[in-house]
Amino acid sequence: MMTDFQGLPGFRDFYPEDFVVRAHLTRIWRDVARRYGFEEYDGPPLEELELYTRKSGEEIVEQLYEFEDKGGRRVALRPEMTPTLARMVGARARALRKPIRWYSIPQLFRYERKQRGRLREHFQLNMDIIGVADVIADAELIAAAIDICRAAGLDASQIRARVSDRRVLAAILGHVGVPDDRLEAVYGVIDRLDRERRDRLEEKLAGLGLDADAIEAVLETTATRGIEELRARYGDVPAVAETIDELDRYLEHVDDLGVAEFVDIDLSVVRGLAYYTGIVFELWDARRELRAVCGGGRYDSLLDLVGGIDMPALGFGMGDVVLAELLADHGLLPDRQTGIDCFVAYIGPEGRRRALRVAQRLRRAGHSAVYDFRERRLGSQLKSADQLGARLAIILGPQEVEVGQARIRSMSSGDERVVALEDVVEALNEGDTKDE
Repeated sequence: MMTDFQGLPGFRDFYPEDFVVRAHLTRIWRDVARRYGFEEYDGPPLEELELYTRKSGEEIVEQLYEFEDKGGRRVALRPEMTPTLARMVGARARALRKPIRWYSIPQLFRYERKQRGRLREHFQLNMDIIGVADVIADAELIAAAIDICRAAGLDASQIRARVSDRRVLAAILGHVGVPDDRLEAVYGVIDRLDRERRDRLEEKLAGLGLDADAIEAVLETTATRGIEELRARYGDVPAVAETIDELDRYLEHVDDLGVAEFVDIDLSVVRGLAYYTGIVFELWDARRELRAVCGGGRYDSLLDLVGGIDMPALGFGMGDVVLAELLADHGLLPDRQTGIDCFVAYIGPEGRRRALRVAQRLRRAGHSAVYDFRERRLGSQLKSADQLGARLAIILGPQEVEVGQARIRSMSSGDERVVALEDVVEALNEGDTKDE
């Protein structure tokens, strides 16, 4: 019976040609994480709702897929991975080797309005370092994020890292007259700089009790770009100068790690989440036509809040949706044709028996190999080989079977060579070596 079922809004079906892109991204993520010495972990897609409300407040419930399970527990599909990480680390904090370098590629869920670059589910790389307070870890983390973009083919003209430091910003805001108990609220206004008109932002800041001079100073501060401009404006303020020195040391590490050309100091970046405590960053396409590709920073208090352990920590998340769009814009996605190594074509019952044996030997040697499940004309089989994107056709016709040979045909050039049946695997391996 035919049905009219469709996928849910904001959720994706990954047909084989689409899965090629997802697999490409996850290969890059895993390869860079491995090179940086990170270990992979995972957790359950369903957690207690309180794990998220304790971190983000009850207002986050509106953005979650949450419900009461059959045991009467309030639960939610995970919208992010950091609370699960904090819970897991908290459970084994004493036994874990420090520093902890972990990464995960979870599927995350948020009940939000669907728009370009944001769906209701996505896959996301999370990389976190736990147990290091020094800014050298912050530099290591942004270097990993940038190297992922490099591995995908992006350069400094196509991707930019916008970096700020909440400690610097807090010192400056305190200097210009923002009370400590208004800092988080001011951060929330700053986080909307790119989305609201200046007059509306001024109204919100005035509503927080700031006078006209303080409002002007806040907005001027967020326009600061670069370490030299920071020093020129605030270097003579002792409390601010100390935090600038720490940020400068971070930039030295970034330079030593070879990614300084990608990095811009931008005090308008605060990352909207209240738990960030130090350096924060976002990766954006250079033209700023998409959403942020990546975001993260230092969250030294979160593990204590969620996991009950007092350890410094930092991390970032990089989603597959925006990254794939950016790579598509620059023509950097892989060919969506899946392709196989060998198509084994045969004629007759004995040819079929030989074809199955050859295909299995090829598979055990590490090559992908398929054959027709039903006997057809040789031309039809070779047409299938072409449609499947096969690199080679192994042809077992009556003449080849009679003398114990096979014809190996390049599907791209049409060139052929004849080898003994027992030498097919060796011939392919030799050919692969020559191709390299």
